[in-house]
Amino acid sequence: MEQKTKNIGQNDAKVTDYIGNVVENIASVISHKLHPMIEQYAQLFAHGDRTPVLRRPDEYGMEYEDVFFPSLDGVPLEGWYIPTNSNKLLIINHPMPCNRYGYPGHLPPWNIMFGGFEVNFLPELKHLHDAGYNILTYDLRNHGLSGQGNGGISGLGQFECRDVVGSVRYAKSRKDLADMTVGIYSRCMGSISTVMAMAKFPEDFTNIKAALFLNIVSARSFIEAGAEMINADPDKAAQQLDERLHQLTGFHLKDETPTPYAKYVKVPTMMVQLRRDFLVKAEKDGNEIFEALGTEEKELLWIEESNQRFYAYNHFGQHPEKLINWFNRYMK
Repeated sequence: MEQKTKNIGQNDAKVTDYIGNVVENIASVISHKLHPMIEQYAQLFAHGDRTPVLRRPDEYGMEYEDVFFPSLDGVPLEGWYIPTNSNKLLIINHPMPCNRYGYPGHLPPWNIMFGGFEVNFLPELKHLHDAGYNILTYDLRNHGLSGQGNGGISGLGQFECRDVVGSVRYAKSRKDLADMTVGIYSRCMGSISTVMAMAKFPEDFTNIKAALFLNIVSARSFIEAGAEMINADPDKAAQQLDERLHQLTGFHLKDETPTPYAKYVKVPTMMVQLRRDFLVKAEKDGNEIFEALGTEEKELLWIEESNQRFYAYNHFGQHPEKLINWFNRYMK
């Protein structure tokens, strides 16, 4: 009997279906008649979306420890420590609105925006674990099981950078982890947060041997691509989103981009981006961030499969070789 291939986002999405879902599932538009897409992005950037942690490492044959530790400003963060018999440690975080497990995009109500398929980080963590990496992975504030910070408002890195520092300091505080060789693997908002943390708290990253940023992005890139989908002017749409975001959070779009902070990234860094990502201006934005990185030891890898942004978060679970090889190079 032929087994049906599981949907992990490997096939291209229809942009028209995406637009239809956005419009259909926004219950109301604010009084000054912003397009539903602009309002949806404003709400997502402002508040994120807390999603359940549906899977555990032991489902994939990995022993683990439930851990909790404070962010730099005291927000309680929940995570897993997955040990193996080595002296190498990867500290891993996640995109918005995922958590340390992934994203339940196969379940309502989370199946309406990012493709209708599940993101599952556990196969990827299993590959890294089997390659000899101890893993500390955690939920950022306002995500998963971690505590609420800043009244539930997201800073798209401005607040969450404190969580990255908290995770690094926690690893240093444990006697069994303090002397390990450490790398950082961050995805999307987690990557933005890490870049901002490296800029604002450089003294906490002097022992980091390598970093990998997956789907790192500027907030403005989403609305530039979105405006093209709805045949709107990108600059006007960005201005509207900027004003609405400021009303909700006090932040502007320019505050929620890693580019101005990237020059402070001094560790060997690989950026991995989805080239045909229809939700953002992937090549333009990705190349700008990559060029701004302050390290001379850097590589840019493009994922060519699919045009669905969240497929990239499943990619290394299926094809882990380049992920593992990057950290092997610098964490021997």
